[in-house]
This record gives sequence, C-alpha cells and structure tokens, in this order.
Amino acid sequence: MHVEKKDFNKDAGTWDQKTGRVKLAHDVAHAIINEVKPTHEMDVLDFGCGTGLLTLQLQPLVRSITGVDSSQGMIDVLNSKIDEHKLINVKTVLIDIEKGDVLNGKFHLVVSSMTLHHMEDIESLLKQFYECLLPGGLLCIADLDSDKGKFHSDNTGVFHSGFDRSFMRALFIQHGFNNVRDVTAARIVKNLPDGQPREFSVFLMSARK
Repeated sequence: MHVEKKDFNKDAGTWDQKTGRVKLAHDVAHAIINEVKPTHEMDVLDFGCGTGLLTLQLQPLVRSITGVDSSQGMIDVLNSKIDEHKLINVKTVLIDIEKGDVLNGKFHLVVSSMTLHHMEDIESLLKQFYECLLPGGLLCIADLDSDKGKFHSDNTGVFHSGFDRSFMRALFIQHGFNNVRDVTAARIVKNLPDGQPREFSVFLMSARK
C-alpha cells in the first residue's frame, strides 16, 4: 500500500496554535513523569519532537534532551524557542530514519509521542531505540489506541490506524525490552465529519532495556 508522506514543514509555523495539541503534550509529559520519574542525571532523546511541546516540558527535569525530527520547519521552531529561553541543555538534530539516517548517541531515556503511526517500519525504529539506550535505559512511547483511521481528518502520511496495545507490547518484548507497562495517557474528543463527537485514547507504553 502506498501512503503519501505528509509535509510537516508547512504546518510548523502554526503547529502550537491548536490548544488540543498543546494539552495532549502536557498529558503525555505528565504520564511520562509519573511512570519513569526523570532525573537530573538523565540524558534524553525525544524522537519526532516537532516544535518541542513535549521536549520543553521534560527539559527542566533532566540533564540534557535532544529533539530529533525529520522536518526542518519543526526543528526551526524548536530552535527559536531554545534561543528565546536561552536553554543550554536542549539540542536538535535533523534526521530522517526512513531515508536511512541513524540515531546517534547514548541515552538514559527515549521518548516519542504521536510519531509512530506516521512511521512505516516500526520494527527497525524499535531496534534503533534499543541500540541508543544505555543498559537499563527506559523507552516511553505515546500513541493512539486503534482508531479505525478516524482520528485524522486527512490520513496523508498515516501508516497505522493507531495500535493495539497487546501488539505493541509483543513488539517491545521481541526487540529485547522488559518490564513493559502501559497506561492511558490522554483522552481526546473530536467531532467526526458526520458531526458526531468521538473520544480517542492515547496510551503510554514504557519499558526497560
């Protein structure tokens, strides 16, 4: 099945204007903080960081955080926030895994929010996450529970209609992770094209290397 890639660059400038998007990042950050309790000894990777909505909520709690994204537009917005707030423990890296780029560095914690459903090959991504985690390091993935393709009004660049938690848990274990846990991180109510409101849920799955 051919899925057209989404151009996130054109949305970068207005990305933070959606209050629901900002609230979701807040809810995911809260769930991560509850589950793994980030500390000032941790170096963190935020994969698919976008404009840094999640990155900047974790930033005060950790030693360093690296935001990785494949969209230069998103990275530019995050860089302007880093400059504005004179943050010395945040850096950004432009990487496109699907074009063969590889994650570099070693981290105590890898987080990713609402990114995996835009990635075609999740297994090779989990392999890279495992490789860049230090022994005993933690992985936290937030994404949609199975949504039958209804969450996005435009499914351009959407490879997965959410995920079944048991499927994700099995993938984590298959790729060497243990202590796999999941919680519901957020609930989002959206009006569907027929005008009916529908609630979608976002899980946070955490595991240890």
